This record gives sequence, structure tokens and C-alpha cells, in this order.
Amino acid sequence: MEILLIEDDPILSANISEALKAEGFLVSIFYDGLLAEKTLRQHSYDCIILDVSLPGKNGFDVLNEFRSYNLLTPVIILTAFSELEDKIKGYNSGADDYLSKPFFMRELILRVNSLLKRAGAKAEVNQKIVIDELTIDQGKSRVTKCGTEISLTPREFQILKKLAQTPGEIVPKRELIHEIWGTSMDANTNTIEVYINFLRKKIDKPFQTQSIKTKVGYGYYLEVL
Repeated sequence: MEILLIEDDPILSANISEALKAEGFLVSIFYDGLLAEKTLRQHSYDCIILDVSLPGKNGFDVLNEFRSYNLLTPVIILTAFSELEDKIKGYNSGADDYLSKPFFMRELILRVNSLLKRAGAKAEVNQKIVIDELTIDQGKSRVTKCGTEISLTPREFQILKKLAQTPGEIVPKRELIHEIWGTSMDANTNTIEVYINFLRKKIDKPFQTQSIKTKVGYGYYLEVL
């Protein structure tokens, strides 16, 4: 599991990183709020440890922006302040837990493990994606529509799941190809179009719907009614 540590104190960040790595975690460190904000858009982490007083952008603002698109990844706020108002502000910004400096490393580890366990339970509950009459059970690789089970090949399921993870948003053709086939396939191939047609015949045609849409020149998206 990978932890993102955003802390501008080099000594403290090194100590926290060492303690986390000793527990078997992978650790990425950022010292600046703006740089951390960019990487949060580009990379997924299992847990975030976030200092409040940061150069570039403070921790509360980073967290507010992060929670606008990610509500699941657990976040622990670190701060030198222990006033109730600061804690309230942290929780209102979307923090899952709060530690005031100085703190014991063992306590931080315990809180990280507790949040990861809780996040794992939430992930199990959220394994199902429901969009209108379409239900995708990610854990069982099972798809139903209007209560009818639909048999999909592994590739078809992967493509549908990718589209369903951001309903209504266009997924570029190149991104779909890269995620499903990796770099082994040319982005100019029409293979993805063939699979989209397969999906339409199974997901839309029997139910007289048109949920899988093409944005010519851009990619594909799953329409939300």
C-alpha cells in the first residue's frame, strides 16, 4: 500500500517515512501544497498524511480541492495547533482523522492502519456501480440491466467498467486502449470500436436504449439519464 506524505519539515517527513516503511508501506513525499495537489490528480494513494502549514497552498485548501473529486481515500491531518476550531475546520474540509504535533510515531501508525481497514470495508460496500438500470458488480465481474444478467467477455467488462467509473464523462479512445491493452496496441486501431459495438449489442439493443455514446474525434462515454 502506498502512502502520500505532504509535510514541509524535512526532518519530520524523514522520520514519518522511515516509520511507515518499517511497517511495509510505500511512501511518496511532497513538501509543497501545490505540487501535492497536482500529483493527487494524477496518482491514486491508499492513505494521505497532510500537514496544514505548507508552502504553495495550505493543507485545508488542498484537502477541500481533493474532496471535490475523491471522497473515499482516508486523510490524516497533521498540525502544530490543537485548538478545537482548527480540528473542526479539518473535519469540515474532509479529514478522517487528526493528529496534533508532537505525536508518537506508533500512534500515527495505528491510526493509518485503522483508516485503511475502514477504507477497505467501504470499498467492499462500493464494489457495485449502479447507473440507472445498469448494475456492475466489480467484485464478481457481473453485469445486470433491468434485473437481467448480461454475459460479457473479460475485455467487454473492462471497457464497460472504465466507462461506468466516470458516467457522463468522455473517456478518450487512447486512454481506453492503454488501460485495457497496455502499450502493445496501436491507438489508431479500430479494435476498440469493434468492442464498443459488441457492448452496444448486449447493453443497449435488447433493452432499446442508447446509453453507450461516441463523441467523434474524442472517445466514448456512458450517458446518465
